[in-house]
Amino acid sequence: MDRRLFCLVTETGEITVIKRIAALAAFLLAAFAGPALADFPRPWQMGFQDAASPSMERIVDFHNMLLWVISAIALFVLGLLIWVVIRYNEKANPVPSKTTHNAKIEIIWTVVPVLILVLMFIPSYRVMTANDRIADADMTLKVIGHQWYWSYEYPDYGNFTFDANIVADEDLKDPTKRLMETDNRVVLPVGKKIRLLFTSGDVLHSWGLPSFGVKLDAVPGRLNETWVEITKPGIYYGFCSELCGINHTYMPIEVEAVSEADFEAWVEQAKQEFARVDAPADELVRVAQVAPAQ
Repeated sequence: MDRRLFCLVTETGEITVIKRIAALAAFLLAAFAGPALADFPRPWQMGFQDAASPSMERIVDFHNMLLWVISAIALFVLGLLIWVVIRYNEKANPVPSKTTHNAKIEIIWTVVPVLILVLMFIPSYRVMTANDRIADADMTLKVIGHQWYWSYEYPDYGNFTFDANIVADEDLKDPTKRLMETDNRVVLPVGKKIRLLFTSGDVLHSWGLPSFGVKLDAVPGRLNETWVEITKPGIYYGFCSELCGINHTYMPIEVEAVSEADFEAWVEQAKQEFARVDAPADELVRVAQVAPAQ
């Protein structure tokens, strides 16, 4: 083969290999850096979406801590298995030991797992209690699940409510948001402590929004409560996370987080567009005030 042609083939082969390595690296970077992609799920994404609340930040920190713990345990057990296979196989150990008890080992493998469980329990309990509810909320959002859409009420801002239904595929402006967009967005202010109340008008539903670290059941006949404080403006997406019937997959959640001034302007517009006529405004305020005691 001509030397120049051989060099060209070699260089081309090296470039191809480099391109393949670069493509693989880009894929792995995109897969394992899921939280840096966007605030909605993407195909082949791994990891969490961006945290947009202190609740989700606590969950992510707890997850990362547990990941180190379980990785260390898995590597330790794997090392023990390899050591046992090498040290105690039939060829290396033709005369097996008949030892049946070892008090020190039994104490160690009882005490160490208990200590590990305590290590995991303390931060887990802190996350659970911190995300449970809040006494000094700035506002309340009431969420009602239906087959198969969500209704929202703002009892602190007047007598209005609205339904949020899925946007059909043919009406989507962005095809990547399929099964995620609703005809009416929930609008919430950034930097405010928001009490979230959940109930249902028919069957069990679950309001799940990963970026907020919120997933709570909506149960007929009762109010469940949690809270959120959104840390940055944007549009956030979630889904019903409880199997609620044939159209369960068509109950998306779309929340737009805006500044306080923009929120106040939206409220004035919403009062006109979504005014209620079936319940007095003071009754909705009373429900929001009584809810924390339930």
